[in-house]
Amino acid sequence: MTAVWLAGPDDVATVAGLLAGFRDHMGHSNPSDDSLAKSTELLVGSENAEFWLGAADDTSAAAGVCQLRFRHSVWTGTEDCWLEDLFVREDARGHGLGRALVERSLERARERGCKRIELDTNEDNHAAISLYESFGFSPASKGSRSLFYGLRLDPMAETA
Repeated sequence: MTAVWLAGPDDVATVAGLLAGFRDHMGHSNPSDDSLAKSTELLVGSENAEFWLGAADDTSAAAGVCQLRFRHSVWTGTEDCWLEDLFVREDARGHGLGRALVERSLERARERGCKRIELDTNEDNHAAISLYESFGFSPASKGSRSLFYGLRLDPMAETA
């Protein structure tokens, strides 16, 4: 049975390490380990961000991480939840850990009164797309396809 828990200050190194694993899995070299550690430390305990850790069971080390961000929406009058990052180490995949983290994310968004939860994923990440669609996530919004746009303000920054 998988275990999922809210990361606290004592989990900063674990969260940063898993995020570094995600960065490496994506084939990027930035952000640096130091930057990830500083950002994680800043966000852990923030009222607008949460990191959830997951493991195969209560006695195993964390092998997955999920980052949630919350912001108020003028359109719903409630918070929106953005599932910013979801990563499970390769050696822990295929055992329901990603599913458990998404389930907890949905529960947490509902607990906070969110009316919607959104995310983005690479169109070539078929495993993630399958997982998200199994929960009812869809690229369609109000009958048409939703598009996610971004603009790098620092053209020299590595794309992530």
